[in-house]
Amino acid sequence: MSDQTRAENANQILWFGDNLMTIRVPAGAGDDQISVIECRMPHGETTPLHITLSGDEVIHMLEGTMQFFVDGKDFPAHVGQTVMAPKGLPHNFRIESTDAATCLIVTQSGAFEQMVRQMSLPVRADVLPSRGERDASRRFFDSSVQRNIEVVGAPLP
Repeated sequence: MSDQTRAENANQILWFGDNLMTIRVPAGAGDDQISVIECRMPHGETTPLHITLSGDEVIHMLEGTMQFFVDGKDFPAHVGQTVMAPKGLPHNFRIESTDAATCLIVTQSGAFEQMVRQMSLPVRADVLPSRGERDASRRFFDSSVQRNIEVVGAPLP
């Protein structure tokens, strides 16, 4: 990947369902394929219980509170805390903050970043895509087994 392409891929902002995702460091920026994605999620947002097959996920809290379920353990995470979701172990989360939560998601291999890019819509002047557009990407995630993510259960209630 050229330096110009790396620069173009950094700080790209995308709508991933109702979540505003900013690619801070694209996987192609380095040899180890580490990506850093800033994710701003609304109150109540949750993911299905899933297993990441491509590598560990590291989630660092920047704003708000999230409730995590990782390998059978249920716990909150607040600003400044970091959560590890190890490869191969079931995990999910729910946004508890009344406004929203923002975190950094750090992964290796580029698989998560690739999924985000494929399932997202570009930001158009900070206008949230229509409900139908957002629902289409959510249904795709909820109903499919991604290359490196296996959905194994329901979202947190």
